[in-house]
Amino acid sequence: MAKRFVDQRFHHLFDGDFKQVSEFEGEIFRELENRRTVRVEKQGERFFAKTHFGVGWREIVKNLCQLRLPVLGAENEFKALNELRRLGIDSLTPVFYYSAGFNPARRKSCIVTKALENTKSIEELLIEDGISVAMKRTLIPRLAEIARVLHSNGINHRDFYVCHFLLDMTRSDPRPFLIDLHRAQIRNRTPQRWRVKDIGGLFFSCFDYNNVTHRDVYRFMAGYSGKTLRETLRDDASFWHQVFERAQKLYFQDNCELPRWVAHMWTAP
Repeated sequence: MAKRFVDQRFHHLFDGDFKQVSEFEGEIFRELENRRTVRVEKQGERFFAKTHFGVGWREIVKNLCQLRLPVLGAENEFKALNELRRLGIDSLTPVFYYSAGFNPARRKSCIVTKALENTKSIEELLIEDGISVAMKRTLIPRLAEIARVLHSNGINHRDFYVCHFLLDMTRSDPRPFLIDLHRAQIRNRTPQRWRVKDIGGLFFSCFDYNNVTHRDVYRFMAGYSGKTLRETLRDDASFWHQVFERAQKLYFQDNCELPRWVAHMWTAP
């Protein structure tokens, strides 16, 4: 049985099915064997259309052997985006969703979201040295709040890196939009191992930027825990140690030693 959603504001643009979306022409952003993402323009508005062609039994078995639930299509992202909207976290706006097929290995699905215009990722701004001290003081507590709200509501991102936070460049105050949720998991509560992976990934993705300091990390830790830094270092020492171990493990996959500012704070947790 097919599942279908259409935002009525865009009913005149997207009123078809998987075949319609899979045949959209535009700028291709990603094209894999079983997934394609393309940016399209409809009546002066831009959208991203992501189509899933079925992951195959090999991918399903591989994930299950690794004790992971496989991502079978667009449904995962559609549910996550709706949850983020419910929680007040800025993200992409889904305007069309379609899924059909009983066989999980061959299920075809698609999702269309409004394009976020005039944005840059935090990673891009860090590379350009485009984040001021004043901006960091506003942005870091907001990132910590997003992470805390996600995890306290049973959601983990699985690709929680600074490249997946976009900032609206038309605003003077930083407003982060969290994107790339196709691997997100939703449960009643977020297990600690997945909280560790998310926060460890976020820390790792900042290691190479000199305009990130140990004080920024400490500010995030306090904001995420909802405690003072002294309290969270005392009460949550095991958690933060695991976070830094995770970040270090990711970094050492391609590097031989930690950046100096990271090494300086390494033993703090």
